Amino acid sequence: MSAIETTEPRPLNVVITGASAGVGRATARCFAERDGANIGLIARGRGRLDSAAEDVRSRGGTPLVLPCDVSDWEAVDAAANRFEDQFGPIDVWINCAMVTMLAPFEQIEPAEFRRITEVTYLGYVHGTLAALRRMRPHDRGVIVQVGSALAYRSIPLQSAYCGAKHAIVGFTDSIRSELIHDGSVVQISAVHLPAVNTPQFDWMRNRMPNRPQPVPPIYQPEVPADAIHHVAHHPQRELWVGRSAVMTILGQKLAPELLDEKLADAAYSGQQTDERASERPDNLFDPVEGDYSAHGRFDDRATYHAPALAAAKQRPGPLVAGLAALGGVALAAYLLSGRGRDS
Repeated sequence: MSAIETTEPRPLNVVITGASAGVGRATARCFAERDGANIGLIARGRGRLDSAAEDVRSRGGTPLVLPCDVSDWEAVDAAANRFEDQFGPIDVWINCAMVTMLAPFEQIEPAEFRRITEVTYLGYVHGTLAALRRMRPHDRGVIVQVGSALAYRSIPLQSAYCGAKHAIVGFTDSIRSELIHDGSVVQISAVHLPAVNTPQFDWMRNRMPNRPQPVPPIYQPEVPADAIHHVAHHPQRELWVGRSAVMTILGQKLAPELLDEKLADAAYSGQQTDERASERPDNLFDPVEGDYSAHGRFDDRATYHAPALAAAKQRPGPLVAGLAALGGVALAAYLLSGRGRDS
């Protein structure tokens, strides 16, 4: 039996954190359309959760709105109980909730750094614990950690977020080894994302002079949603989404000092548009009101086209390793040429 195959005829049971917007919301739509799944939707804002539930319902799934802050372990545990009381055992748990801010490290207050860590890292710890305590007795299930290329290659101005994403990799590798030691069928996988067009860049806390943006190339959230869905049904250790993620991760392994130099300049301008920042609410401590959904404001610059992901889905072993190696070598050559320093 596979990690999510059930003995009883029922829809797939899926819980998603950060489900009210961005990649989490696109992922909920994906599981509704493709699996007709029962989907637990975890996030803080009730209004946006209700809107996400309507998305799921209209696409053939059955939603359950579970408002909670993932930094609160008791709330996450209670949400998992509510889901299983209504639908039965959890088959797939997807950790996707995050918060971040754009600022030099010394301009981040300790309480802000702590908050980003509690949501973006400890939120994954809480979700993983809630999932494993329910999956282990059945010896079945898949946990998907939605990561980032920034889990391997940090960039300036997002020290707290990058630190949290690095921590998730270390934590996940430890748990994976424990599951292997115990001979468990439960699988834990990571999907590492490139820059994605989500509302994050409209509601992240910002101390830079201009408005935030994802570092191009930018992908639509349906691209990582497709990758997450694939890994849930075909678990693997890690899946790197998009050529830019592959090149970033391999470039870090091959030439980290050169990336330090390049990003010292490029990541400052690359994370800001030419438009001046203005006062606006942010979602660091409380959800932002508004009709935000899966997409952000960069539809005219984002792509649905991800050939590297399509190739990885077909042959996730040697082909991906080969593409990764080639991408890393190409990036290293680019940096060594001197062109990267001025671009």
